[in-house]
Amino acid sequence: MSSPSPQPGWLQRAIVERARHALACGALQPIETSLATIDDGGVRFAVRQVSSLVRKARERPAARGDDFDPFLPYDPDLFVADLSPTHVALLNKFNVIDHHLLIVTRAFEDQETLLGLADFEAWNLCLQALDGWLGFYNGGVQAGASQRHKHMQAVAPALGEAGMPLPIAPLLDAAPRDGRVCTVAGLPFAHAFCRLTSERGEAAPAMLAAYRRLLDTLGVSALASPADARQSAPYNLLVTSRWMLAVPRTAESAEGVAVNALGFAGSLFVRDATQMEAVRRVGPLRLLQRVARPLAGGNRGSSGG
Repeated sequence: MSSPSPQPGWLQRAIVERARHALACGALQPIETSLATIDDGGVRFAVRQVSSLVRKARERPAARGDDFDPFLPYDPDLFVADLSPTHVALLNKFNVIDHHLLIVTRAFEDQETLLGLADFEAWNLCLQALDGWLGFYNGGVQAGASQRHKHMQAVAPALGEAGMPLPIAPLLDAAPRDGRVCTVAGLPFAHAFCRLTSERGEAAPAMLAAYRRLLDTLGVSALASPADARQSAPYNLLVTSRWMLAVPRTAESAEGVAVNALGFAGSLFVRDATQMEAVRRVGPLRLLQRVARPLAGGNRGSSGG
């Protein structure tokens, strides 16, 4: 197994080069979208209308059975890098966002297995190499996971209009600057947030410790299992090299709009104009509220605690 290059920008170059190749050979099949922005509660949500999601959903049942695993074996035309003895980096075949990266376990692990140190070592390697990128994880079908094989993900932070910051950044900027677990003012659903303050060499263990603190705060734990540590409830996780946010889930969708972890970063995807109108009518934050666990006390979130 070759090791990732230590040269600055190595992973970004590898992603761009592989994407060029995968597009040329047809392995990469981007999903065309139109982008709208909806301001709600201090967040400028990016809402993409994905015209070919219907086609994608129609093709999937014919292309695979219940046991189909797109990562065993993975498509070599989508391969980006060997990250570690346990993980590889691949391109997302059906990408809505350019250069969408998957961090995948080499051997099968279930997506509902809690993340461990090896997962964070591979994920952190990517987030350190891709400055400012957003990592996200869909813990279970109700949290938006489309594959059973464990995979973390990473995308560039410009989820909306070119040059715009991460949509949720204005709310996170007001959160406490130390590493304690807290809530974020303006988020109207149960969640737990903390900043990551470790040195680069200790980042992966610190990320794992922070992850466990967040899940413990939310009451998500490991189920007793002879084979692996299964999560007790579905959740979404957002992570950068600087902070981490976890949200417990109660539903996969609201108003027919499926929501994954990127929804809590301020990026939503709709199939058609009817769903777009539903997001405008309900409001993105209320939509997120309907798929997440309610806030204790019914308030709209507060810093600290």
